[in-house]
Amino acid sequence: MELVIKDLSKTYANGVKALDEVSLTIPKGMYGLLGPNGAGKSTLMRTIATLQEPDAGSIMLNDLDVLKQKHELRKVLGYLPQEFGVYPRVSAQDLLNHMAVLKGVTNGGERKELVNALLERVNLYEQRKKAVSSFSGGMRQRFGIAQALIGNPQLIIVDEPTAGLDPGERNRFYNLLAEIGENVIVILSTHIVDDVKELCSNMAIIHHGKVLYNGTPQAAMANLEGKIWEKQITKAEWERYDREFQLISTKLVAGQPLIHVSSETDPGDGFASVSADLEDVFFSQVMH
Repeated sequence: MELVIKDLSKTYANGVKALDEVSLTIPKGMYGLLGPNGAGKSTLMRTIATLQEPDAGSIMLNDLDVLKQKHELRKVLGYLPQEFGVYPRVSAQDLLNHMAVLKGVTNGGERKELVNALLERVNLYEQRKKAVSSFSGGMRQRFGIAQALIGNPQLIIVDEPTAGLDPGERNRFYNLLAEIGENVIVILSTHIVDDVKELCSNMAIIHHGKVLYNGTPQAAMANLEGKIWEKQITKAEWERYDREFQLISTKLVAGQPLIHVSSETDPGDGFASVSADLEDVFFSQVMH
């Protein structure tokens, strides 16, 4: 099973080119779509989910033409958008039951069994009678996964799922996604590098609507091996280093900037060679 995207383009009425001839082949398993906010990720997700039309290009899920057979695609799609609204006073059980009706599960007994099984799977069965609007961020995201799994989807799209989750909730969410991703295509769209590093066997980096990298996280990191250098500096020195070196990232450690620069050779000046991680890959691509 694979999703093949070819030459997908989209320009909005205000002139913003959200997708610029995007081509990707996405296999079964967890696939990370990494990019800063405004990179075009959500436009791509919405287009794959048949919520908006591209200007040009094609999307095939095996032999299903996604852009021409929208109704067929929706039967095999699970979608967890970045923000999803809920009815304020409706319980998790009732809301999931309602969504199952919309997905075509008409047999009452079968539906009850399905709803309970999904709530068990995402560890919300004990909270099934509580209003979804009262759930914490992590519980709400797990409910979102439950509704995305109705109808045994072949393709699941998850848009910015861990933003705002505490570390414990994030780990529970990771485990759930990893389990789901063993049998279907799961596209994880995020600007959080750790999400991709922890979960995805394949990935793409997108920026300004263009695909900058497409492959495995390991190959991306291997491409930078021996080219990343690190040094702790003072805040007062930052501007000079930014001017003189190809600075790709800065983070504060004990209140002082720790900088990473990209260089084919030893830049001198007290820099130490460090192993490239996925954050270095991401910043080296989007800072070019």
